[in-house]
Amino acid sequence: MAAEENWQTKLSTTVEKTAFIFNNELLSDVKFVVSLPNGGGESKKAIPAHKFVLAINSPVFFAMFYGRMAETKDPIELPDCEYESLLELFRFLYSDKVNLSGNNVMQVLYLANKYIVPSLAKKCTEYLRDNLKASNVFLILPHAQIFEDKDLKDRCWKVIEEQTEEAVTSDEFVAVDRSVVESVVKREVLNVREVELFKAVDRWAIKECERQGMTSDGRTKRQILGEDIVNGIRFPLMEEKDFASVVFDSHLLNHEEFCNLIKHYNNFLNNPLQFVQACRGIFSKQRCQRFKTFLSGWIYNYNGPDCILLTVNKPIILHGVQHFGSEREEYTVKTDIIDPLDNNLLVSRGGNYVSKKSYTSTYYGFDVLFDRPIILKANKEYKIKSIIKGKHQ
Repeated sequence: MAAEENWQTKLSTTVEKTAFIFNNELLSDVKFVVSLPNGGGESKKAIPAHKFVLAINSPVFFAMFYGRMAETKDPIELPDCEYESLLELFRFLYSDKVNLSGNNVMQVLYLANKYIVPSLAKKCTEYLRDNLKASNVFLILPHAQIFEDKDLKDRCWKVIEEQTEEAVTSDEFVAVDRSVVESVVKREVLNVREVELFKAVDRWAIKECERQGMTSDGRTKRQILGEDIVNGIRFPLMEEKDFASVVFDSHLLNHEEFCNLIKHYNNFLNNPLQFVQACRGIFSKQRCQRFKTFLSGWIYNYNGPDCILLTVNKPIILHGVQHFGSEREEYTVKTDIIDPLDNNLLVSRGGNYVSKKSYTSTYYGFDVLFDRPIILKANKEYKIKSIIKGKHQ
C-alpha cells in the first residue's frame, strides 16, 4: 500500500503513527497467515505486521523475533486462530483500540493470554461481564475456569443460579464438559423446575453419545453421565405425571429406582430413598403477608394446636411460617406442614423464638423457618399446624 508523502508530519502522536501502519504493507517486515472463517473460496489470508511494534507490546512476540531462538520464517502460519481475532489483537497492539463482539471476544481473549497482553485480556473480560447472560453463560464459564478468572467465574455461576432454566435450555449447555454438568446438578441454589433440569441433562447425554459415535440408549447415557450426576437429580421434587412421562421415556433409571420413586409418590415406600428430597434454594424468595394489620389479635389455643388450611393457585416453595406474638415475648413452638388427604407430615420445625416487630408490619411476630423448604402444589389443600407455648396474643 503506497503511503502519502510526508505522512509522518500529518500525524501528531506516536499512537496515531503506529495506528497508520496497522495492517499496512508500509515498513512491514513480517506476515502472519491465518484461517478465514467458513472458507469462502479463500481459506487463508495474510496480515502484514511489524516486528518492533509487536515486540514492544508482547513478551512472547519479543522472544519470537529477538530472543535466542528467534523466528526466521516469513510468512508465519498460526493455525490456532482466525483472521478477525488476530487482526483485533494487532489493532490493540498498534492503537490501544479493539473492536470486540460476541463472535470474536473468546478468541481475542485466548490470544491476549497466549501472547501475554494483560491490558487486552482485561478489556475482554470486562466485555464478557457487561454482556454476560443466560444464553451465553455456558460458553463463557469454561474460559473463565481455564484462565482462572475468579470474578468472571463467580458472575457466571450467579447467572446460572438466577436464570437456570434459560441457561440449561440454551444451545451452549449441550456443548459443555461433563464436569460442568455435574457442577450444575449438585448446585444447592437453582431457579428451575427439576423436570426441566432433568430434560437438559438428558439432552446433554444424547448429544455426548452422538459426539462419541454411540447409541443413545438409557444404559449408555447413564454410563456417560455417571452416578454422581444421576443421583444429583432430585427426582422426588418432580410432579408424578412429569416423572412418569419424561423420566420413564428417558430410560435412565433402572427398574428398582423407578418403582421406588412411584412408591414414594404414593406414600408406599418404607425404605430410604437414594435421591435428595430437599428443595433447591432460589433467589426469588418473597414474604407473603396475608394480614397487613389486625384489630383484635389472634388468640392462641390454650389446650391444643392452632391450625389453618391453605391452598395456592400456583406452585410455590414454602420456606417457613410467620406467627403472631406479643411484644418481646418468648415462645416455644412446633410447626408442622401436613397433607390432610392422608395426614402425611411433610416438614416440621420446632424451637424457641422471641417476638419482634419487622419493618414491613405493624404487629409483633416471629418466623419459624424450615431446615428444608417444601413445594406446595397448585390447588391442593395443606394444613399448617402449630403448637405454641408462651404469652397468648
